[in-house]
Amino acid sequence: MNHSTFQSREYFVRQLVYIDENIKELTELYFSSTPIQERLKHFFNLYVLEVEDLLKVNQKNTHISFFPKVLIGTKVTVWYEEDNETEDYVICYPEESDPDRGYISFLSPVGRQLLLKNNGEKLSLKIPTGELLVTIKEISYAGQLLDQGIKTKEA
Repeated sequence: MNHSTFQSREYFVRQLVYIDENIKELTELYFSSTPIQERLKHFFNLYVLEVEDLLKVNQKNTHISFFPKVLIGTKVTVWYEEDNETEDYVICYPEESDPDRGYISFLSPVGRQLLLKNNGEKLSLKIPTGELLVTIKEISYAGQLLDQGIKTKEA
């Protein structure tokens, strides 16, 4: 197991603190980037409950190795049914976004649609050119990838 995996609990605890400290700005970003028909009134409350549940289920573990849902800081493997191909996305904060490398903000159109989806779940992913049928194939912690991305941007 790599060092990054052992930090996964800490990452999600810090995430709860980050959301709590920045809730006003995050809510404004969420509403400004989300079409009215897709908005959830209590989006961040739902998200916080999911992260708290993940931490509660793993409270006796030094690390989190199983992610049933797509969260900020996870890498999600999506299978495109029509093309029979997979693609990985790292769900991140807006300032960590780098679509060319597969790092997508949880507030981006695709990131929003993937967030909180279950492993194995099928969904119709709405994109500017239409809709794509996809299945969530795998969800894993992406902390080490995010750390590398931040170091690359700082360099």
